[in-house]
Amino acid sequence: MMKGFDPILSGAVVALLIIGALLVYAATRSWYGALGLDPQYYLKRHILNILIGIVLAFGTTVIDYRLLRAYTPVVWGVGVLGLLAVLIPGIGSTINGARAWISLPGGFQVQPAELAKISIIIGISMVLSERLHDRDEPTHKDVAQALAIAAIPIVLILLQPDMGTVMIISASVVTMIAVSGAPSRWVVGLLLVALLGGFAAIKVGVVSEYQLKRLQSFVDPTVDPQSSGYQLRQSRITIGSGGVIGTGLFDGPQTNGRFVPEQQTDFIFTVAGEELGFLGSSVILILFLVILLRGLRIARRSQDLFGRLVCIGVIAWFAFQTFENIGMTMGLMPMTGVPLPFISYGGSSMFANLIGIGLLQNVHARQRG
Repeated sequence: MMKGFDPILSGAVVALLIIGALLVYAATRSWYGALGLDPQYYLKRHILNILIGIVLAFGTTVIDYRLLRAYTPVVWGVGVLGLLAVLIPGIGSTINGARAWISLPGGFQVQPAELAKISIIIGISMVLSERLHDRDEPTHKDVAQALAIAAIPIVLILLQPDMGTVMIISASVVTMIAVSGAPSRWVVGLLLVALLGGFAAIKVGVVSEYQLKRLQSFVDPTVDPQSSGYQLRQSRITIGSGGVIGTGLFDGPQTNGRFVPEQQTDFIFTVAGEELGFLGSSVILILFLVILLRGLRIARRSQDLFGRLVCIGVIAWFAFQTFENIGMTMGLMPMTGVPLPFISYGGSSMFANLIGIGLLQNVHARQRG
């Protein structure tokens, strides 16, 4: 199994995990130390999340992905049950206006929406790869079934509400349908539905006031100067202050002064911008590019459609989430509260990301099987 893994993909992921651990420590050490608490508190928990994620990733590679199709209904059902549990009073926890977490003993929290990405990708791949020998593209019924598999979790995530995760899942779904060979009118129609759906969500009140202010601040940062507008301005200042080579790891005045809220999670890229500068930030982007290119290579070489679609779904998820996270820190995308894959602090996100890598390695390891 280990011989079948893609070493370049593994190396890029390990490099991002190491960089992420250093950035999380840089973002929290001064803050927690000033409060008289353990400066390594977040670092220790982040490393624990990475170790658990690595175990989950390796476990994902144990079962041949071609046999995983038989367990797809179970995986999808567990994902839906997790999303339902979040909405039950007394089980789900509300943070930043979204009821998206389940609290566990020891101060840990699980975000089912992150893990639901995996179940949706596997479910859609199964449906779109079930074809008869006399046709090379999915039927309208196949596409409708695939959309139904995605629609139920998406509706539950909208009820939280978590628009950022919905956007990422939607991007993956559209990409998988396009790659599956479905008629182009399906893709065009889905894009139009997404635009109309976003407008309708704002009008009917599905988007919370907190999230609406974030969208407004994307257009005009002065709309909410004390909250989302402040966060965006400070984010831009922090990234820009790093210059070409940065201020040095652990030596960022903006970061140590805690000027950017949620810096260890959604805005971790601002730490890289300030302390590692343009060059260090470019290295992070290059590592992400390597992961995406290796993922595309694995998808292209996959011997069956199911494996190819799983890879495409994971790649689209990583690509859009990375673009959304880094884009929002610079004001190029609306603030939606999505973490930066492999780097941001957060257990559920880390687990899901590494499971996604496990799926890529699973397909790669069995390309010659």
